[in-house]
Amino acid sequence: MMPTDGFSFTVRAQDGNARTGLLRTPHADVETPTFMPVGTIGTVKGVTMEEVARTDAGVVLGNTYHLWLRPGAEVVHALGGLHGFSRWPKAMLTDSGGFQVFSLAKLRTLDEDGVTFRSHIDGALKRLTPEESVRVQALLGSDIAMVLDECPPGDATRDAVQRAMDRTTRWARRCLEAPRGPRQALFGIVQGGTDEELRLRHLDEIAAMPFDGVALGGLSVGEPVEDMHRTLAAVAHRMPAERPRYLMGVGTPRDLLVGALHGVDMFDCVLPTRNARNGQALTWTGRVNIKQARNRLDAGPIDPRCDGPCCNGEGGLYTRGYLRHLHLAGEILAARVLSLHNLSFLGSLMRAMRAAINEGRAEAFVRDSLEAMRAGDEVGPPANGPAVSKTVRA
Repeated sequence: MMPTDGFSFTVRAQDGNARTGLLRTPHADVETPTFMPVGTIGTVKGVTMEEVARTDAGVVLGNTYHLWLRPGAEVVHALGGLHGFSRWPKAMLTDSGGFQVFSLAKLRTLDEDGVTFRSHIDGALKRLTPEESVRVQALLGSDIAMVLDECPPGDATRDAVQRAMDRTTRWARRCLEAPRGPRQALFGIVQGGTDEELRLRHLDEIAAMPFDGVALGGLSVGEPVEDMHRTLAAVAHRMPAERPRYLMGVGTPRDLLVGALHGVDMFDCVLPTRNARNGQALTWTGRVNIKQARNRLDAGPIDPRCDGPCCNGEGGLYTRGYLRHLHLAGEILAARVLSLHNLSFLGSLMRAMRAAINEGRAEAFVRDSLEAMRAGDEVGPPANGPAVSKTVRA
C-alpha cells in the first residue's frame, strides 16, 4: 500500500515483540512507543500546549465529538484548524467521535447508516455517519484521523461483539472512500472485546485494508485488566509490522509498559490529568496520594527520580508539603503542577522504555519497573479501576 503523503512509519529496533520506531507526520517526527495526552476540546486540561510540548509528547488528541458540538468544526477550521486553534506545534490525532456517541446509551439510536443522538450540551438532535466523521476530522485538520467504529461495552455478549465488528468493518470501508483532509492519515480500528478468536478475525479484515495505521479499540472499557493484558499478548504482535499500532484509551503506567512489551507503539488516556485533579501523582515507585497526612511536613519532591520541571526545575522543586496544602485548599495550582508532573512522568517512562528496547533489556526493565511501582504504591494494587467515559474532559 502507498502511505499518505507526508506520513510514514519505520521500525528502528526490536526486542522480542517490543519495538521502537519513528512516526513521521506533516507536523512532527515522533519516536515510538509514545504516550499521547488527550486534549479533549483543544486543550490538555490545566496546562498550556507549550508545557505539554516539553513533556516528550509528540502527539496530542483532539476529541471530534466535543469539538463538533462546540465550537463547531467550521469554527475550528476558520481559526487555523486544531493546530492553529490550540497553538499545538506538533502532531495531532482526532478520534472519530464514536466512543462518545456510543456512551450516550439512552440518548442515541443506532442503524446501519450511522447513529442519531441528542447533544449532551443542549439536547439538539445530531447525526453521525462514517462520512460525517471523516468530514468533521478533515475540517479539524488533524495529522491522523480515525474511522468511525462501534465500540461495545466490556460486558457485551459474544453475539453483540461480533455484530459490532461486522458493522465496524462496513463503516471502515465507507471511511476509506470518504474525502479527507490533505495529507491526513487514516487509521482503522479492530474490535472483538477480549475474545482472542474474534480479535484476530477482525484484525485480518482491518489489516487487509489500506489504512496508514491500525488501532485496537474496545479495551479498558470495564473488562478485568488481566483479560486486557491477555488479549494484548495474543493480538498486538500480530498487527501489521510495517504500520503503527495504536492502543486506544489506555494509559496507566502498568498498561503502557505491558502494551509496549507486546509491540504497541501509541497510547492515549485522560488518566494523567484526571488523576492529578484528584490529588494523585504517578511516580517510579507507584502512585502518590498527595492528600495523605504523611506529606504535610515533607520538603521533598513528588518523585526524587523525576527529571521534570515540577521535581527538578530550574526554579526549584514543588514540595509534597506545599502541594498537599494547595490541594486541600482547593487551589488550582495544585492540579496544574500535578498534571504537568504526571505528563512529564509518562514522557520519561516512554523514553526509558525506548532505551530499554534499543539496548535489548525491555523485559527486565518492565519487570523491575512494575515491581518498584507495586512496592511503593500509596493508593492500592495498580489496576485500571472502573471504566472512565471518554466524554470526560482531559
